[in-house]
Amino acid sequence: MVKELRSSRTTLRRGTAVALALSVALTSVSPAAAQSLSDRFKSLFGGKPDEPAPPNPAPAPGQPAEDDMDCPQVTVRSGASTYAVGANGKQAVGNDIRFQATITKMARECARSGGDITARIGIQGRVIAGPAGAPATVEVPLRIAVVQGGVGEKVIASKAYRTTVQMSEGGSVPFTFIAEDLAYPVPSAAVADSYIFYVGFDPQALSPGPKGRKKK
Repeated sequence: MVKELRSSRTTLRRGTAVALALSVALTSVSPAAAQSLSDRFKSLFGGKPDEPAPPNPAPAPGQPAEDDMDCPQVTVRSGASTYAVGANGKQAVGNDIRFQATITKMARECARSGGDITARIGIQGRVIAGPAGAPATVEVPLRIAVVQGGVGEKVIASKAYRTTVQMSEGGSVPFTFIAEDLAYPVPSAAVADSYIFYVGFDPQALSPGPKGRKKK
């Protein structure tokens, strides 16, 4: 009876030690994971993870400080968060999927020059090979727009982009794209809060532009 009691106490102590070790491990991992996520956002715009962000330059005469300028929030357009391609023109469902791309993270910066704002939009995503097998390179079509929200949504500026992703044998490849040329007029204070950046996949970005009409 005494031996069984000692054995149970030993087991309990071991279980407590294991639980404590797991608790310490989880506590120590969380800040590192958060720092890693922050570093990835910094590197998205060209900064080194282990260096502090550079200070904002002094505003030009007559221009507001960087902190005083509204930079709209960025979000994924509803229905445009994934992009899938099927084999041989088939629908991208089931075993006919060649690859599927998704958007995972976004970031943005804004710079004012005169009466215009130039936005720098960063997109991170991933391309995953499907059952039908992905090609060696994948063209990912993207669209970024600045929209004035409200009852009657108004598109202020919109641009289509594409980026090429080199697939690997693992079949799951991350990609990063940064658009630096989306410009739009500085909004009035009355509507600035309703502005928003929308990002998403747009297959039409892969289509050739319309040809001009021939002169008679």
